[in-house]
Amino acid sequence: MKVLISDNLAPIGAQILKDAGIEVDINTGLAPEELKKIIGNYHGLVIRSATKATAEIIEAADNLKVIGRAGIGLDNVDIPAASKRGIVVMNAPDGNSTTAAEHAIAMMMSLSRKIPQATASMKGGKWEKKKFSGREVTGKTLGIIGIGRIGSIVCDRAQGLRMKVIAFDPHMPKDLVDKLGVELVSMDDLCRRADFISIHVPFTKETKNCVSTEQFKLMKNDAMLIDCARGGVVDEAALLVALQTGEIAGAALDVFAVEPTTHENCPLLALDNFICTPHLGASTAEAQENVAIAIAEQMSEYLLRGSVTNAVNVPSVSAEVLSKVGPFFHLAEMLGALHMQLASGGVEEVSLEFSGDLAELPTGPVTVAFLKGLFTPILQDAVNYVNAPLIAKERGIKVIESRSSQSDDFTNLLKIRVRTTDSENVLAGTVFGKHDPRLVRFNTFRLEALPSGPMLFVVNKDVPGVIGALGTTLGKMAINISRMTVGMEESKGRNIILLNTNTLPNREQLQTISELPNIDNVMALDLPVFN
Repeated sequence: MKVLISDNLAPIGAQILKDAGIEVDINTGLAPEELKKIIGNYHGLVIRSATKATAEIIEAADNLKVIGRAGIGLDNVDIPAASKRGIVVMNAPDGNSTTAAEHAIAMMMSLSRKIPQATASMKGGKWEKKKFSGREVTGKTLGIIGIGRIGSIVCDRAQGLRMKVIAFDPHMPKDLVDKLGVELVSMDDLCRRADFISIHVPFTKETKNCVSTEQFKLMKNDAMLIDCARGGVVDEAALLVALQTGEIAGAALDVFAVEPTTHENCPLLALDNFICTPHLGASTAEAQENVAIAIAEQMSEYLLRGSVTNAVNVPSVSAEVLSKVGPFFHLAEMLGALHMQLASGGVEEVSLEFSGDLAELPTGPVTVAFLKGLFTPILQDAVNYVNAPLIAKERGIKVIESRSSQSDDFTNLLKIRVRTTDSENVLAGTVFGKHDPRLVRFNTFRLEALPSGPMLFVVNKDVPGVIGALGTTLGKMAINISRMTVGMEESKGRNIILLNTNTLPNREQLQTISELPNIDNVMALDLPVFN
């Protein structure tokens, strides 16, 4: 077996692979064309963030069996292309949580005490003691947006500094947050009350620019913002205005919408009340060793023994089990992703009912696939087939499984009920033939849909003209419809329409669609692509 390490990796990672009997080449800084020429010689590829494993590279990887990302983020890997070629994609989601949390605390302290500005002043030959008077954090309120794994570590460190912690996280159960000694509040309440605000959410459709003009106007004039999570969560243009006009006192960013970040693409860098670092959240010796060890051990186990750990596109099961229930993994993950995007409130209970032929199969991995799909819209690359059950347990989510040998309308049926703090939804799906997953029920609506890729979910009155008006409006917006499914609810005179589209509408376009006659609700869904 032969592995290429194409990005900088702690030396212990290469040593673990070599000790396992795997041949290792270290060749960093390759241009895409150079990587394309040699990738066919390797069975494994170890990357960090620099290497782009594009569809073109993957197509040339004739012998590649596994791609390992030494870290969490996988936005530089074309996962659907890898899956299509049967290439396992792994990451190391737990190696840098503490490091990322500590960096957020360090940024908060540096911001409150103006340490970078004072350092630059002294190095410039000045002694401006009065100019850089700072603020204590003791007794202040820290607002955490996203109280998951990293956010909860930040909470623990902040409480050690005698800070009061409040949090906004619509996907975390209140009783679990209560155990952290944290008050769960609304986004608006957090913005009004917090002296410091630290962001710890992934970049998703839901979180894109979620801290913008509206939120800055609610904040205290002396509030300070810290983002060490993902670029694009903070609206940088709105942040620039807020800092220039004194709506907030300061901000510290480790991540940016465009990276590498320069004065040309980020005017924030010119402001005195703004401090920054070049995406250093995971950059400690300990974190780099942790992720190097994890990914090297995972890849050697897979290449030599076929054992899959922390894969984002393949469940950790034997080949025998995979052959029996493999088609239901996509179905379950599809239903999970759809459930999370349709639901409101934190998930409290999940009930899976396996019916027909499916009830006779080993369904544990199907449940895991559903949980992965459920958490992916809110956690992105931090969730995989291995840690999804642990995340459910950490969040206090009750998972119930049941079986029935009877399935009235289908040979096999997977029905899933999800109860949240605010609502309850029931989805059911089946697999037609050998490989075609379909959604066949949404609450009381019956349909046959493929929830995959960008979609529109529409609830409308069952009257003539709705579909025509919808199609015309989308056509004017240059949004193409590739598939349309209508589900009927005759007793209440309502329909749901699921549209597979080539792109997602923006907020203004969604508003226009919602104002069409006889449309009660419309949502944009951004789902994993299932071929």
